[in-house]
Amino acid sequence: MTSVVLRVNHRVLRERQGRMESIRIHQLARRIQERRAGKGVREAAKEVGISPATLSRVENEHVPDLETYRKICLWLEEDPAVYLGLKPESTGTTTARVHFKKGAAIKADSAKALSEMILLAQQAFLEEELES
Repeated sequence: MTSVVLRVNHRVLRERQGRMESIRIHQLARRIQERRAGKGVREAAKEVGISPATLSRVENEHVPDLETYRKICLWLEEDPAVYLGLKPESTGTTTARVHFKKGAAIKADSAKALSEMILLAQQAFLEEELES
């Protein structure tokens, strides 16, 4: 029973992926060509951190692996969600919320300090991730 469900889900996923790729990979390829304007494939690939052959394949609308996709999006300074058909992350202010079952479990100042600490930790992790 499980294997049948998995096969059906895999087929549906492939169909969805095929529709999405035909639209989004074209946009990614075009954006790479725009960003690369005036530069050779080798020079651009060196900036991205991938091989010239790999960059050329993506420009020719072949779907990259996740690591290559990440590097290209960083180089393009684009949110990866744009090419995945997802809603890009909000550029607005991030809000951390703290919820306790009892109203008197923690003072408001402590809750605010905790939320600020969480935001600072998240910022540090994001910066670390971008550096690697």
